[in-house]
Amino acid sequence: MKIILVGYTGHMGREVRECAERAEGAEIIAGVDPMISASEGICVKTFGECPADADVIIDFSHHSLTGELLDFAETRNLPVVLATTGQTEEEKSRIRDAAGKIPIFLAANYSLGIAVLTDLVKRAAALYPDGEIEIIEQHHDRKLDAPSGTALSLFQAVKEVRPAAEAVTGRSGQGKRTKDEVGIHAVRMGNIVGVHEVMIGTQNERITLKHEAFSRGVFAEGSLKAAAFLAGKAPGLYDMKDLLEG
Repeated sequence: MKIILVGYTGHMGREVRECAERAEGAEIIAGVDPMISASEGICVKTFGECPADADVIIDFSHHSLTGELLDFAETRNLPVVLATTGQTEEEKSRIRDAAGKIPIFLAANYSLGIAVLTDLVKRAAALYPDGEIEIIEQHHDRKLDAPSGTALSLFQAVKEVRPAAEAVTGRSGQGKRTKDEVGIHAVRMGNIVGVHEVMIGTQNERITLKHEAFSRGVFAEGSLKAAAFLAGKAPGLYDMKDLLEG
């Protein structure tokens, strides 16, 4: 599997490179990073400089590159693993359009544990239809988007079984919580890799479901699994649920 890695010089780019070195059958043949001063080695500034024999693109860059990245992927007919969050509505629309032409793997979080957490949250929310729900996410102080894409995906899991659920981010002011309110809270501090906690409570009991990532390597491993999963797939939009179901 020959990989073009977008965001080659970033924190996650380094994690993916290290993970690929240990993984059997994975080879990064080019890196793309528009922020570098000049192309050097296999790291280039533009997509047009990438070699023609790649099998897949893994993106850990910035959502502002979404359009340019997908234009390139469509031209080369390459599957894409989008591991970048914070896309605008316009960019999300562009992703859906591209998925009609090439296979795209899109997940807010590439940790297997988060996929399990999401499934448990969905089940618990269904079993406690009147339970109050709060989502708390913690990340390092350099993270740009808040709340995290993973926290929003956990809310969407709740909304699948509770269509009336309403997300309330950064609660403040006066007034009682509403029946359908789901609070989403963001913590930014130090070098926290990623913590996601979901509390579901009634007047008599509370369930707390929590996942903590100790290393960013878990996301790199997940992106490589997603890239391998896309091999031979038809155009479409895939996610961690598809990966878990095989």
